[in-house]
Amino acid sequence: MHILFSTVPSQRRRQTLIDQYPHHTITFVKNFEEAGDTLAKAQVIVTYGEDLTDAIIEEATSLQWVMVISAGIDQLPSATLSKRDILVTNARGIHPIPMSEYAISMLLQVKRQEAKLLENAKEKIWDRSVKINEISNSTMVVIGAGAIGQEVARLAKAFRMKTYGVARTAREIEHFDHVVAFDNIQDVLSQADFVVAVLPSTPETRYLLTKEHFEQMKNDAIFLNMGRGDLVSSEVIMHALNAGEIAHAVLDVVEEEPLPSDHPLWETEGVTITPHSSGISPHYLKRAFDIFTYNLDQFEAGKKDFKNVVNHSRGY
Repeated sequence: MHILFSTVPSQRRRQTLIDQYPHHTITFVKNFEEAGDTLAKAQVIVTYGEDLTDAIIEEATSLQWVMVISAGIDQLPSATLSKRDILVTNARGIHPIPMSEYAISMLLQVKRQEAKLLENAKEKIWDRSVKINEISNSTMVVIGAGAIGQEVARLAKAFRMKTYGVARTAREIEHFDHVVAFDNIQDVLSQADFVVAVLPSTPETRYLLTKEHFEQMKNDAIFLNMGRGDLVSSEVIMHALNAGEIAHAVLDVVEEEPLPSDHPLWETEGVTITPHSSGISPHYLKRAFDIFTYNLDQFEAGKKDFKNVVNHSRGY
């Protein structure tokens, strides 16, 4: 079997994989332009996803399976992959730990004014008048009640929070006190001290949140988005902050990434911006490769018990 990686992991990780599967031909390239004739031979492609195009799929005439070693698949040429009936799996499920830690850490730093305290320390200013708040006994709404959202809610319970989930359908989900469907999101937004969004980018979720949703939030609420930037437009977020409809927005994702240096979001009061880094972890590749090798064992054995099969019609 020919397996083509369009990324080059560490020498140790490459050698481990080669030693584990000596009967396969495994090629590592920095990009598909380096692949040459190997692309047409590859039955399996392992990629982060954003470099895969319709033209590359057409050239990969032997391709049967694409393993995306990230959770996001919104940049994949899904129509072409679906037309060829190519199996696609991703690394969904490896992000709950780093992303839930990110969410709690960001809510804590905003409520406890840690940015201001650090700024004062840098300037050698001793000011005990900085207003510091708690996050305990608050109410959190998590938009997206999958694995990441559930872990966020689990950690929120350590702070004795009431947790509401928003999902495609209303149902009981662990760590949530109550779950509502997308259509009924307005039923819980007005109760939220924290609104945490972890949705993927799909036709169903793009610009799901509108100006009216922010009008329903508490004026001291914190909105945190670490799913995809096209959940809500930057203009809506800036309007909500400038109008005092919410107190703060923590944005790990935005509509245009990287965010241009002249974008008004940078200058909007009450915004914390991070560079799509909530899922970064030193354990990321190990977790992704564990999913890949499990699926590879299934694939070569002719079995179909794959982890994280992507549904092209749903977009995840």
